[in-house]
Amino acid sequence: MAHYLWKRVLTAVPVFFGITVLVFLLMNAAPADITDLAGSEGGGTAGDKALLAETLGLDQPLPVRYFTWLGGLVRGELGRSYRSGQAVSALIGQRIGPSLLLTGTGVLLAVAVALLLGVLSAWKPRSRWDNLASNLAMAGSATPGFFLALLAIYFFSVRLRCLPAAFTSDYGGGSLRELLRHLLLPALVIAVSNVGGLLKQTRSACLEVLGEDYITSARAKGLREGVVVLRHGLRSALIPVLTAVLTHIPHIIGGSVVVERVFGWPGMGSLMFSAISSRDYNVIMGVTVVIALAVLATSLLLDLVYGLVDPRVRYERI
Repeated sequence: MAHYLWKRVLTAVPVFFGITVLVFLLMNAAPADITDLAGSEGGGTAGDKALLAETLGLDQPLPVRYFTWLGGLVRGELGRSYRSGQAVSALIGQRIGPSLLLTGTGVLLAVAVALLLGVLSAWKPRSRWDNLASNLAMAGSATPGFFLALLAIYFFSVRLRCLPAAFTSDYGGGSLRELLRHLLLPALVIAVSNVGGLLKQTRSACLEVLGEDYITSARAKGLREGVVVLRHGLRSALIPVLTAVLTHIPHIIGGSVVVERVFGWPGMGSLMFSAISSRDYNVIMGVTVVIALAVLATSLLLDLVYGLVDPRVRYERI
């Protein structure tokens, strides 16, 4: 197993650097950079723009700029924001906690609902539980996130006036009760947006497993139905379900751009949106590094979890 893990890590290294090269090239293919934006805002002359480009190092050739950034990454530095002058690592450190809290809460709610309704609908096909699961999965998959967020604000904030429409307080500076009030609405929106795919995956996997011969044998032995469904059925169906769940880890770390912007949540999604709008290349690259590492780590974690859930998986054969 150690040999397999080492092989996967070595394979992930060129993939990671390939992602950084691709993102760097795409950013610099944009028709404008921060010097153009600064000139349009402040009415700067061409000389001012050239001076700003020289100060920020944007006058250097593209390969030189990339390897300069890469050298900083090797030393554990992500550079400084062109806009604020703050260290990119400090900006990410400030935003990653709120993103983990918001998106993690939403995804956990989605997983809990998907597992419960998915197992019930597979256990009792064409029942009211199955109808509820099908309708919820269809609504969650078909409704765009921004529209769902606006609907939630209209009903819970405008009509009922029970939850705030936007995050207006200082994160970490208010009370726990106030934080939870601001957290509940966007977390519910993320949960509904993600529950559709998870629910369909759970139902499909459980329905297939519950039709196997060994499930019939377990029932014939007199085992209780709950033991048959949960211990034998759900465990055998966990691999596709865990795949769907664990693939949400990069989404949790990277944050939800749409939901964070609509609700004013100070997370990674809002940071990425602001950086793209202002052509803040160092911040974009910093967030890209974090998300790329999360994707690669999730891929490795999936392989490890497969071995724990399904004993038939043997790493020595790979």
